[in-house]
Amino acid sequence: TYHYRIDKNCIPHCDVFTDNGYTKEEMKLVNETHKILDPAIKLTATAVRVPVMGGHSEAVNIEMKKDFDLMDIRKTLAATDGVTLQDNPDLNIYPMPFYSHGKDDVFVGRIRKDESQEKTLNLWIVADNLRKGAATNAIQIVSYLNGKSWIGNKNLHKA
Repeated sequence: TYHYRIDKNCIPHCDVFTDNGYTKEEMKLVNETHKILDPAIKLTATAVRVPVMGGHSEAVNIEMKKDFDLMDIRKTLAATDGVTLQDNPDLNIYPMPFYSHGKDDVFVGRIRKDESQEKTLNLWIVADNLRKGAATNAIQIVSYLNGKSWIGNKNLHKA
């Protein structure tokens, strides 16, 4: 049960609020990332309920260890098994939950450099949460970027 109508609405409240002001779902994103990848990763999240049939959508911000070329990122993601690149905002092509419904791929788009800090990448990632685990999407993408030495940690586990 929601406190507000979900139809034609987005509700920034998933699960119950904890003492730190985050919801349990938001802290789950932080804790799973620390557990699976690296406890040193700095991460924050705002989980929002959006009225779609299914799917997880994430705005992801990744700080790289060195500068990068957006075309290299796009080529790497396009060549990665299990990833579908949908990244042409000029033609209104970007990931949305209805593309991912019933599919195993992770859909990635809105790829751009973060204008607020150096060596940082922004992505929009969408996947069918019934077909892929919640953390699997981010882990696979980070693992591929790590394989290209754009980011890295010797303790990073491969998905």
